[in-house]
Amino acid sequence: MDAILVVNAGSSSLKFQIFQIDGGELSRQLRGQMDGIGTRPRLRSNRADGSVLADQKYTVAEVPDLPAAIAVVRGWLRQLGGFKLRAIGHRVVHGGPDYSRSVRIDADVFARLATYEGLAPLHQPNNLAPIRLAMDIDPSVPQVACFDTAFHRGHPVHADCYALPRAYYEEGVRRYGFHGLSYEYIAERLRDVAPDLAEGRVIVAHLGSGASMCALKGGRSIDCTMGFTALDGLPMGTRPGQLDPGVVLYLFAQKGMSANEVSDLLYRDCGLKGLSGVSNDMRDLLASDEPGAAFAIDHFIHRCTLHAGMLAAALGGLDAFVFTAGVGENAPAIRARIADRLGWLGAELDAAANEAGAVCISSPKSRVALLVVPTDEELMIARQTLALLDA
Repeated sequence: MDAILVVNAGSSSLKFQIFQIDGGELSRQLRGQMDGIGTRPRLRSNRADGSVLADQKYTVAEVPDLPAAIAVVRGWLRQLGGFKLRAIGHRVVHGGPDYSRSVRIDADVFARLATYEGLAPLHQPNNLAPIRLAMDIDPSVPQVACFDTAFHRGHPVHADCYALPRAYYEEGVRRYGFHGLSYEYIAERLRDVAPDLAEGRVIVAHLGSGASMCALKGGRSIDCTMGFTALDGLPMGTRPGQLDPGVVLYLFAQKGMSANEVSDLLYRDCGLKGLSGVSNDMRDLLASDEPGAAFAIDHFIHRCTLHAGMLAAALGGLDAFVFTAGVGENAPAIRARIADRLGWLGAELDAAANEAGAVCISSPKSRVALLVVPTDEELMIARQTLALLDA
């Protein structure tokens, strides 16, 4: 069968999916991931029906880093067989000022994307690693970069600029927004789930280890809580979210920290992890009796609802609020607390529907629809990849 391989590479995990191409349509055949890279490597994969294809553990010596994980997964996929690889679609977090849509990768495109590594140091180098390896192994296989920033590129300049001299905007210092693949999928999915709301004023809350919110009007991005980098906006698992730039100046001038030390702090030791002193995982915090865990959750809820108010103002009102991603889809307690804080906008939760994980979790008399819509970034990548193949 003709197929598209979708790759989403992170610092400690490598996620992949295979989609069959059949008459211009895509059907998911398998999904898998290598996680625990460098600590407790484990390859797991399931067919589309949920049946197990692989569940294998490795030693740290066998899979010490991402390149080793890529090699293991590549070997496993070749052994699996049964499909003809038409293209590889990659999640690439940062498209910078150059790329407002997905693009086929060549040496020049790759070199350009590498210049954005400093803007997304947790993501971009890892996103590019499997691309580089695939280019070396078999350059005849088309590769496509699908960007988390692209969906937000239609914002007006006054919304995306910072109050800096205009020259900085022209050289690329601007608000990009992220999680665009997720938001684009949700915007499309709403046409099926809630067609009467899809063209309205919607806030989508992508709440996971990385977290952000996006204001949609007519299915298009109007504004996003993330900005120049993926540090901005909501507090996240290990990132602080919105931060007075004076704090960074303080860390340099008063604490004597280097740029690398500040980067490590902001990307790896802040957010829920830094606040709680317990964990960066919301599941751990919800299960913990430690005071720091409750404190971190309180801060998260507070900042989420503040930013929701900001985005509602950008939209001029609110018709629907959508929860998605790991926390948004699976933590009814967090949904309930955020929904309660949105009461001033007219939101009213149906507690039983929320606990049951229903699609619509608002009460019949709520003036704002509250929805839970699972995201599917990998399907969006596959669609964009196929579109470029057929272009």
